Amino acid sequence: MEDKKRSIDPVVEPLLEKAAREGIKTAWDRLKEQDPQCGFGQLGLCCRHCSNGPCRIDPFGEGPQEGVCGATADTIAARHFARMAAAGTAAHSDHARQVCATFLEAAEGKVPGYGVKDEMKLYELAMDLGIEVANKPKQEIAIEVGKKAIQIFGSQEGEIFLTKRAPIKRLELWRKQGVVPRGVDREVVEIMHRTHIGVDQEYHNIIQQAARCSLADGWGGSMIATELQDIMFGTPEPILSKVNLGVLKEDQVNIIVHGHEPLLSEMIVVASRDPEMLALAKSKGAAGINLAGICCTANEVLMRHGIPLAGNFLHQEIALITGVVDALVADVQCVMQSLGEIAQCYHTKVITTNYRAKMPFASHIQFDESNPLESAKKIVRTAIENFPNRDPRKIQLPNDKDASCELIAGFSHETINYLLGGTFRASYKPLNDNIINGRIRGIAGVVGCNNIHTTQDIAHLAMVRELIKHDVIVLTTGCSAMACGKFGLLTPEAMQYAGDGLRSVCEAVGIPPVLHMGSCVDNTRILMAATAVVKEGGLGDDISDLPAAGAAPEWMSEKAIAIGMYFVASGVYTLFGTNFPTLGAKNLTKYLMEEIESAYGGKWAFENDPIKGAHKMIEHIDKKRKALGLDKAKERVLYDMAMRRDLG
Repeated sequence: MEDKKRSIDPVVEPLLEKAAREGIKTAWDRLKEQDPQCGFGQLGLCCRHCSNGPCRIDPFGEGPQEGVCGATADTIAARHFARMAAAGTAAHSDHARQVCATFLEAAEGKVPGYGVKDEMKLYELAMDLGIEVANKPKQEIAIEVGKKAIQIFGSQEGEIFLTKRAPIKRLELWRKQGVVPRGVDREVVEIMHRTHIGVDQEYHNIIQQAARCSLADGWGGSMIATELQDIMFGTPEPILSKVNLGVLKEDQVNIIVHGHEPLLSEMIVVASRDPEMLALAKSKGAAGINLAGICCTANEVLMRHGIPLAGNFLHQEIALITGVVDALVADVQCVMQSLGEIAQCYHTKVITTNYRAKMPFASHIQFDESNPLESAKKIVRTAIENFPNRDPRKIQLPNDKDASCELIAGFSHETINYLLGGTFRASYKPLNDNIINGRIRGIAGVVGCNNIHTTQDIAHLAMVRELIKHDVIVLTTGCSAMACGKFGLLTPEAMQYAGDGLRSVCEAVGIPPVLHMGSCVDNTRILMAATAVVKEGGLGDDISDLPAAGAAPEWMSEKAIAIGMYFVASGVYTLFGTNFPTLGAKNLTKYLMEEIESAYGGKWAFENDPIKGAHKMIEHIDKKRKALGLDKAKERVLYDMAMRRDLG
C-alpha cells in the first residue's frame, strides 16, 4: 500500500505516534498488514456463496469469465451488492425494531424513564399510520402507534405505511416498478433467498429487489426509528456543542458512548447527572463526570442534549490512546473488535451492552430495557470506580487550539421548517423561492462513514467546501457531520466558505450553510425535507425533479449501500467515493450508473476525487435547474397598480 497521510485532523498524528511508541496497533497498521488486499473482492468479482468456490472472474478477460455454476461477473457482483443492501437494511431495522418494542412497553407503562416528549409528533405519526386521534388519551394513541409500528417489520403483504409520505408521483412510480416494500423482514429474507446459488441470475431483477429492500429501510425501519426516538426523547432543535478529542477532561471521569442506538445513551446522560453518581465521582478524586460520544450514538445525544463528540469512526481507537477514557460503552454497529485489546494496554474498561454485540477483552453489562436507569447507573458507577486506576505516565491529551471545535447541531426536518418560516408560517417556501431565484443553486446531502483507504475526513471536507462555495446548501449526517464539525463547517462562521447567494440566505435566516441533521438512521430526515420541498411547489412534482444530489465520499459500511439504494430509488443522484462494489462488472455498473435512471429518476455515480465528485453533483443540479426552466436569469420587474390589475 502506498504511504499517505492518515488523517487531516491535527490531533490524530501525535496520538498515532504515541501508539507506535507503546506498541499498539491501530486500523492503519492493520491495513498495511493486509497489503495487497484482494483485487477481485474490491471489484465485486469473488464469489463464495457456496462451497464449489470461492470463484473469481478475471477483470481483464484473460482468465475465468464464469464461476463453477456459470454465474457471470454481473450476476456475482449484483448478488454481493444486494446482500450488502440487505445487511444494511437489517442493521438499521433491527435497531428500529428495538426502538418500537421499547416505545410500546413505555406506552403501556412497563418501562420507567421513557415517555412522550413530543406530543405533536405523536399525533402526526398516528395520523400517518391511519390511527384516529380525536377524543383519545395520549397513552392510548401511543399504544396504537407502537403496535402499528411493529407491523412494519413482519408484514407479508400490502405496502409499508410510511411510503404514503412520499410524493404521489413517486409512490405511483414505485407501484409501477413493483418495488413498494411489504415488510422489512420479508424483503431482507427475499434477497437472501434470491442470492442463494441457483436462484436469481438476472442482474436487473436482483437490483430491483435490492431497491425494494432498501426502500423498506429508508421509508420503513430507519424512518420509524427516527420518528419514535423523537417522540420519546424529543425532536432535536439547534444546540451548541463541541467536537474532537479535546472534549475529554483529565480531571473528570470520561465516559464515551459508542455505537448507534440511543435507548441506553439517553439513560447514561441522566445517570451521569445524578447527584449520587456525581458524589461518588468526587469521592474518587474526580472533578465531575464528562460524557462524550463516537459514531451515531454520539450524534443522538448531541442532537438532544448537546453532549460533545469525541470523534467519528476512525477516532475510536485514538480516543483510548489518550489514556483518560475510563469507560467506553458500546451498543451496536461500527465498533472495532480491536478496542477490547487496546484497552488492555490502559486502564480503560470497554463495556458491551447488547446481547447481539459482544467482543473479546470486554466486560458485558446487559442493558435492561425494563429498568433502563438502573442499567445506566451500573455502567456509570463502573466508570467512576475505574477512575483511580489511570496511569499518569500514559496520559496524552491534545492541547492545541485544534483539539476541539464548536458546532451547531439539531437541524431536524421540523426545525428547518420552523427556522425558514417562523412560528405562524412554518414553511419550506423561503428555501424553494431562493432555489428558484438562484441564490441557492441546489441541495446536497453529504453523509456516511470514514474509510481507511482515504485520508480521514479529507473527502468530506473538500466536497462540502466545494459545494457551498458554489451556492449548494448541504445537509449532513453521521460521521460526515462530525468531519464537518471538526473543521468549523457547522457554525455560521462557515459562511466565509459559501458563495454570495448561499451566504446571503444563511445570514438572513441565521443558519450555517451546512446543517447537521443527525445520525445515519436520520437520513430519513433528508427524505422528509426533500418531500416537503416538492410539496411546497415550484420545483416539480417528484423528488427526482429537484436540483438535488447526495454523496457518501468516504463510505465503508453495508448500511451505506442500503442508504444509497433507497435514495437512488427515491429519485436522487447519489455519488460514492473511495471505491464501489460492482466496478468489475461492466454491464451491472452501466445499469446502476446510467440505465437505472430511466426506471427511478435517480442513479448511482462513482468518483474518487471529492472535488470532481462535487462538480459532478453540481452538473446534475444544473441539469435539473435547466429542466425546471431555472437556468435563465429573470429580470426583476417592479409592478405598478395597473400591472397588478392586469395580473388579476
